[in-house]
Amino acid sequence: MTEIKQFLSEIDNDTRKSDAHILLTILEEVSGYKPYLTGSIIGFGQYHYQYESGREGDSPVIAFSPRKQNLVVYIMPGFNEFESLLKNLGKYKLGKSCLYINKLSDLNLDVFKEISRLSVQYMQQNYQCKT
Repeated sequence: MTEIKQFLSEIDNDTRKSDAHILLTILEEVSGYKPYLTGSIIGFGQYHYQYESGREGDSPVIAFSPRKQNLVVYIMPGFNEFESLLKNLGKYKLGKSCLYINKLSDLNLDVFKEISRLSVQYMQQNYQCKT
């Protein structure tokens, strides 16, 4: 955890730094996993994946990165299952498995927590997840 606190202390933007601390708390609570730092990503839990091509690896069950331009939350199953919730989430942009957020005050945090919880639940039901 010391490594994560050090990483977060180096964020220049005060809003982004504060939001990153809040995300750390939310995602630890929602996922039930302890956070760990991997590069510039804070992950929670881990699962093993293997593609049909044979490529395989390990990835966080859910994660976030406080990037310079925005906060990125990695929702591993993507967003197809969450379309009805996304309508009430607030202001954001989507990638395939990335939720791009300018600041947490742009979001309905209850909806964000529900999407995060359901994402973790999906991963636990479909993959062997570990701490």
